[in-house]
Amino acid sequence: MSAIPDDLRYTKTHEWVRTDENDMNAECGITDHAQEMLTDIVFVELPDVDMTVNAGDQVAVVESVKAVSDVYAPVSGRIVEVNTELEDSPENVNNDPYGNGWIFKIEIKNAGELEELMDAVSYNEHVESGE
Repeated sequence: MSAIPDDLRYTKTHEWVRTDENDMNAECGITDHAQEMLTDIVFVELPDVDMTVNAGDQVAVVESVKAVSDVYAPVSGRIVEVNTELEDSPENVNNDPYGNGWIFKIEIKNAGELEELMDAVSYNEHVESGE
């Protein structure tokens, strides 16, 4: 397994969040662990821009040769951008899950929700526990 970036926050359902300097906008995607479990990703159903979501809401779908998996909002807010490159290149999620494989950006409603997410150490323990 590759290194888990320590500048991100993580959910138990294997999503990651990268915030900007003021914690009001965040880039979101699925973790390297999640893409490894899914194997070859062939399609990503992106959320709608301007959609308002609550933390834990299903917002996107990732389809691989092996399974279809829901992607959940790690925090509450409004979807402000989606990675349209994934429509033609869904393999970016496999190749660069923490970079070009981001799925959506969200304007965070409550920055306090970030504190409820796991840091890299906690997420690594979560993955190693097999949950």
